[in-house]
Parts: sequence; structure tokens; C-alpha cells
Amino acid sequence: MNLKKTPGLDLKKSFLTLLFKWRGSLYKLCYRELACFLVLFCAVSLIYRQALDGDQKSFFEKIVRYCEKYLNMVPLSFILGFYVTTVATRWWQQCLALPWPDRIMLSIAMYIPGCDNESKLLRKTLLQYCNLMAVLVFRTISEAVKFRLNTLEDVVNAGFMTKAEMECFKAVKADCNLFWLPGLWFCHRLREAQVQGRVIDPFGAQLIMRELLEFRSRCGLLWVYDWVTIPLVYTQVVTLSTYSFVFACLIGRQNIDNGNKDIPIDVYFPVWTVLQILFYLGLLKVAENMIHPLGEDDEDFNLSFLLNRNVKVINVGTHAFTSDMCPPMEGDHLQTDQPGIHTPHTSHKTSHQLKNRIFKPKLPGLYTANKEKAELNNKQPEQTIPTISMGVLNASSYSLDLALLPGEPNYQGKAFSWNL
Repeated sequence: MNLKKTPGLDLKKSFLTLLFKWRGSLYKLCYRELACFLVLFCAVSLIYRQALDGDQKSFFEKIVRYCEKYLNMVPLSFILGFYVTTVATRWWQQCLALPWPDRIMLSIAMYIPGCDNESKLLRKTLLQYCNLMAVLVFRTISEAVKFRLNTLEDVVNAGFMTKAEMECFKAVKADCNLFWLPGLWFCHRLREAQVQGRVIDPFGAQLIMRELLEFRSRCGLLWVYDWVTIPLVYTQVVTLSTYSFVFACLIGRQNIDNGNKDIPIDVYFPVWTVLQILFYLGLLKVAENMIHPLGEDDEDFNLSFLLNRNVKVINVGTHAFTSDMCPPMEGDHLQTDQPGIHTPHTSHKTSHQLKNRIFKPKLPGLYTANKEKAELNNKQPEQTIPTISMGVLNASSYSLDLALLPGEPNYQGKAFSWNL
């Protein structure tokens, strides 16, 4: 459960709060397997205590000792840890590979200016081609997006593609994934804009193309992650090892009459065994959910939200990045008579902490054999940190008392100088 997704969550009490979460929790992932284990464990225990005679109990106790002896022969913690690390690394790399149109939008706004309708239309069309590439590749790799945008007509109805673009896309017959085709349309429109002189700098077209190739590389990387998965043998080894351990615990963790003498009580409920199985199964379920983060699980990537967000950013960015929407420059905060820019105190606790934040030496006398010399060093006055004012050209330095900030009562240091 992501803490940032839950509004009003008190992070100071997050450990207690997370124990009662259900969505994406450990209980939701493991409650079926854990319930089956407890039912079977109780059934085996009742059969041993009530249904078996003396000879049968003796034979069953031998089986229990055998299972308990060889229960930890398989290094399950190592296998699970390495597998989860591999899956988590792959999951995070897919998260970093998600395409965002922000960089290419800023590059287009820089090198294709203009407040007229044609310039705005050109910028918006180029960015929509980039977003269309992401839509087409998301339809291939994500079940949620595929369910939402099952056909190209659904893509047109959602506003990600025009009817003319759909006809051009269908006209291309190929046996491969054509998610990169809007990139060719992007190159054609950019070349037309460069011929018409709408790109103000020749280097600007090169920079825009570089950002386009980066955007296309991210889309292609997501498609490769969906194409090449973790080997099936590795997943089978981890799954079989985990469930074999759970099955062995059904017998090996039973409390028998002639069992371990160090445990004088008769344990009917295997508390520590349940916790151990819960942790092992939790790691396995985490890996199963993270191995394909583009599905419909609780913690999978919400690609529909990402596509809607990109559309809003494109609509706002193509109209807001103009000269008439840019705020004027003001130099009031750079006046020389002001003490400087600092965060105001909002609570008594913060102010009290800042007043007590004094740099004091903590190590004098630590390695000194003479105790009197150590006490003498501890009586030295408080140190101050020499800092350099903003007037770097004058190379003037002074000592700044960290007990109080500039502008506070009883401040003994010098005011900041903002002379550039």
C-alpha cells in the first residue's frame, strides 16, 4: 500500500495503521493458502490425538521427526530473496520506462514558438502523435487498457486518434506491431515545420528528434519487457520450494507426545509456524504480483490514469507556453536591504528546535587519556561556522551564529548580503 495514495494518513502511526489495511495487503494475498493450511493442520492434529492407537502414534511420530529434520534442507529464504530481488528490479525498471511527454513538450515549446492558431495546432499535433504511440503500445501490453480501448474505433471515440489517422494506420499492412507509426507522422510534420521556418533554430529540430527517439525507446522497452519474461523454470523452482515447505510443515511442525522436551507446553496452535509461512507466502505473492505490473492487480501501474494525465498536460502545455501566459519578472525578493529568504516558523516546536540547534563539539576528550584535559576541552566556547556572504566578488567572510536566524530577536550575527 502506497502511503502517498492514502489522504490523511498519519505517518507517525503508519505501522499500526498499515496492519488494518486490506487493499494490496498481506492478508488479502495469503488468506486462502493460510486458511487451508490451518484447516489441514488441525485435522492432522485431531487424527493424531484422537484416532490413532499406540503403534500408529509411534509410526506417525517417526514421520514427524523425519519431516522436521529435513525441513530446512532447501535454502528457501535464499531462493525467495534472490527471486524477489530480481522481480523487484525488473518491476522498478518498467516503472522508469513509462513514457512521459513533458520533456518533448518543453523542447517543442522552446523551438516552435508562436501564439497563432496554426502554431498551437502544430505543437498539439506533434504531442498527440507521441501520446498515440504510448496508447498503441499500452493496448498491447496492458489488460486494463486493452479492455478500455479494445479496437481502434474505441481509441478514436476516446479522443486519442482522429478518424483520418485511423484510416492511415489501417492502410499499412504489416505482420508486426505498428505502435511506432505515429512517430513517422511526427517526423513528417516536423520536417514541414522546419521547411516553413517555424523551427527557430536548426539545432532545435535535432533536439526535438532526440526527445522523440527517447520517447519511442521507452515505449519499445515496455514492449520488450512484455515480450521477454522471467524464465518459467525459475518461477517453478521458487513456487515448488515454497509450497513444499508449507506441505512439510503440516507434518513436521506437529506437537507429539515424545517430542522436544525443551517445550513443556502442548501447542495446539502453531503461532511461529504460521508467521513463518505467512512471510514466505507473502514474498512469493509479492513476486507474483510484481512480475507483471501492467495488469489489474491492486498495486499494478494505472496506465489509464497516465494516459488521461498526458492528454491534460498536452492540452494545457500547448496553450500555456506562450508569451502572453508567462508571468512578469519581479526583483522585490532580491533587494539588498532584506535579511534574506528563509522559511517562516509555523509552530512553537519548530522555533524551539531551531533555538537549540547549536553546533557543539561532541568528540573532544574521547581519545584523551588525561581526564582533566578532556574536561578543559569541554569548557571551550561554542564554535561557529564561518560562511561566505552572497557578495562573492568581495570575498568577505563572517561568522554566523546558528542559535538564531537573521531577523529574530537577540540575533548577534551579521545580516546576509545579497550584493551580486
